[in-house]
Order: sequence, then structure tokens, then C-alpha cells
Amino acid sequence: MANGPAPFADIGKRERDILYKDYNFNQKFSLSIPSSSGLGLTATGFKKDQIFVGDINTLYKSGNTNFDVKIDTYSSVSTKVTVHDIFSNTKAALSFNIPDHKSGKLDVQYLHPHAVFDSSIGLNPSPHLELSAAIGSKDLYVGAEVGFSTASASFTKYNAGITINKPDYSASLILVDKGQALKTSYIHYVDRPDGFTVAAELTHRFSSFENGFAIGTSQTISPGTLVKTRFTNDGKAAFQCQRAWRPNSLITFSAECDYTKVSSSSTKFGLALALKP
Repeated sequence: MANGPAPFADIGKRERDILYKDYNFNQKFSLSIPSSSGLGLTATGFKKDQIFVGDINTLYKSGNTNFDVKIDTYSSVSTKVTVHDIFSNTKAALSFNIPDHKSGKLDVQYLHPHAVFDSSIGLNPSPHLELSAAIGSKDLYVGAEVGFSTASASFTKYNAGITINKPDYSASLILVDKGQALKTSYIHYVDRPDGFTVAAELTHRFSSFENGFAIGTSQTISPGTLVKTRFTNDGKAAFQCQRAWRPNSLITFSAECDYTKVSSSSTKFGLALALKP
């Protein structure tokens, strides 16, 4: 729904994208090959320290149904079948992993002009249940989510939040960790040709009275080149430069250092290359 609220999971998403999206301090490579027949193929490789892992993902689209199959280096097969508009404004997804026969899960999302409802249930004898809802409009909405484990007969999570979106700013307030912490975030779009944006996130824990924060910026320094920075309360500064060197192909360089330490081991670098012919 164009004027309806986003799902509960998207509360604070704009701020998180500025602060955390695409930061990678390892080596990553991905190759995506689309097809006019509806079949797409993506191969991804990821190296962390001396360990290399990868996967091959195929996505087939037929009408209102998507078939997504992923095979990784550990011979694990993940399958997801998504059906759009199985009922009016409803999306359902069935996912499972092989050989884990207890991994089956059914997700259902219903979109209303003024609400979004999401539900998830594990397809096993002791399923895990999750429900979330967001009510309002795209400019202002409130939401909540709850998770329940039938195996232990206990709540695994219950969170609530509110967000406000305006053309030049967005702000969110979320009660997380079963009400044990309060997270507030803010993003401001500065009216400049380079799209300069500032985002901040503050977390307060009620039990320990601990506070944490992250502040970051994003701006376009030239056509196709995006630069981001991030500073956190634990003494770490991060930098990211992302270049679209051809349509749909990105090269991203990330770096992070702990400015409270002088050793070179506190500095991390990462490089990610995404190709799409």
C-alpha cells in the first residue's frame, strides 16, 4: 500500500541503513546473472580470516510465484516458495532447509490501507510463533511484535515502537529486548545537491543504566560514488566508499579503527565486489 505503514520490522530502517548497511570488514564477491525467462542466478563468496564460504542462489519467477533455492559450501539447501496475492493483498512464503526436517516455516503477510500484519509459524511439533502489526499511515505509524515458543511455553520477544516519516527527516522510538532497553533513532536529509544525510541512534538499558550511541553521515561525492562515515561510543570510527563503476555493479571499500587503541590490529579493512551483467 503506497500510503500505508511499513511492516513493524522496518521501524528505524532508514537510520539503520545509513549507519550499518553495506559495511563489511572481510572480502566478499557476488555475481548475479538475470534472465528474461524469469530464472536468475547469484553466486556469492565470502572470506573471513582464513575461512572461505560461499553459496549459489537461484530464483525463478512464474506469475505471482517465486521459487528461491540456495546451496552453500556445507551442502545445506535452503528453499523458499513465495506466493503473492494468494488472497487479496496477501503474501505467503513457505521455507525449509535440507537436511534439517524441523526447519519448515510458514510466513503470511496481509496489507491493509492502514495496517500491516505479519505472522510466522514453525512447521514442527513444537512450533515457534511470531506475530507483528503496524497501524497508521506511511507518515506516522505504531507497531508491536511478539514471539512465543510452544516448546518452553514462554515469550521469546515482545517489542513495540513508533515512527514518523517526513520529506526531510525520520524519527523512531522502539522498546526492545522485552522492554529492557529503549532505542531512539533520527535521520535528517540536508537540502544539498550531494544528498548529505545525518543519522543517529541512541540506546538506553534500564537495568544497567548503560547508554550507547552511533552517529553517521552519507553523501554523494560524484556521480555513482557514495561515501559514508560512522562513529560509536565504544571508540570505533568507520568509513565506507561505494562506487557504481557500471550499471548494477558495485565495488565497496570499508575500514574501521578503534581510536582508543594505538595497535595496528585494531584497524580492519574490507572489500566487496558485486557484479551484474
